[in-house]
Amino acid sequence: MIDGLPIEQVGQCAAFRHLSGIGGIAVDLRYAGTDNFTGRDLYSPFDCAWLHVDAAAALARVVAWLARERPGCRALVLDALRPQRVQEALWDALDGTGLRMYLAPPERGSIHSFGMALDITLLDEQGRELDMGTGFDDMSERSHPAREELLLARGELTALQVENRQLLRAAMAQAGFVGIASEWWHFDCGDRDWVRQTFQRVL
Repeated sequence: MIDGLPIEQVGQCAAFRHLSGIGGIAVDLRYAGTDNFTGRDLYSPFDCAWLHVDAAAALARVVAWLARERPGCRALVLDALRPQRVQEALWDALDGTGLRMYLAPPERGSIHSFGMALDITLLDEQGRELDMGTGFDDMSERSHPAREELLLARGELTALQVENRQLLRAAMAQAGFVGIASEWWHFDCGDRDWVRQTFQRVL
């Protein structure tokens, strides 16, 4: 049995900040609706629009950086706090698909379950998502930042798509977020081992 804080109690915990309290962002939590790879709402009836206060402060730095460097361009949060029980449901949904490499095993836990990870993209001045070459949760090589140079050479990504990803990475990196090799949209706030050892998991 994994210890942690039930999602039902997050609203009473000072260690978490609601996304509605962070100015300058847009929010579309994909697992709170059907626009995700499972095709079902995994969050209701729970409100998962939360981050640990440390990650929330870092997201505020992303907002400030974009305001300076790309006025009119906004961050769109696609996933933030993901309870352990939802991580387990996602793991089960990928059983037998060969795609579990895209998820942290439930026993180790996702950094999302600590409120210390974001899935995020950018909106342009008209409120449209920047073209990143794939959609959110695209489980193919085209989503891998580590493969961008090769994908560009093959013509599977365009220069503009890579440029848009680089803008997102620059905005996140200057605020202390760290990307991963397999998903252009995912960023951890701090070292994963440190987060798992230091922060409270939400169940």
